[in-house]
Amino acid sequence: MNKVILIGNLTRDPELSETPTGVAVCRFAIAVSRDYANADGTRETDFFNITVWRGRAENCGKYLKKGNKVAVIGSLQNRSYEDKDGIKRNVTDVVANEVEFLTPKNAMGESEDAPVISSRRERPQLEAIDDNQLPF
Repeated sequence: MNKVILIGNLTRDPELSETPTGVAVCRFAIAVSRDYANADGTRETDFFNITVWRGRAENCGKYLKKGNKVAVIGSLQNRSYEDKDGIKRNVTDVVANEVEFLTPKNAMGESEDAPVISSRRERPQLEAIDDNQLPF
């Protein structure tokens, strides 16, 4: 099984482009803080490169910006290439299947007609109950 779930903040504005065949692709990086502190008492941060394809890529390119918080669900993908000096480099990317925008719409500077960016459901409000109404 190859599945990763990350929540972090964009470290730069997303880069939206198209492949030669016209498929949208969006690339960005997120910073994810670790849950624990090191021996010095500081929390370390990991940085992950994210790649998003097609319609999700277009939405990410349109609505995300540096600093926005996102949740990403996807898979890890390893690739290698030769740099300009001929040295072989290995890179691990996260290919996102799902991206949920966690920064509130008004904090993103979007208009009211921007799409709903969170699928979290609101909890129902419970009625106040008087102790005299309890059967025990």
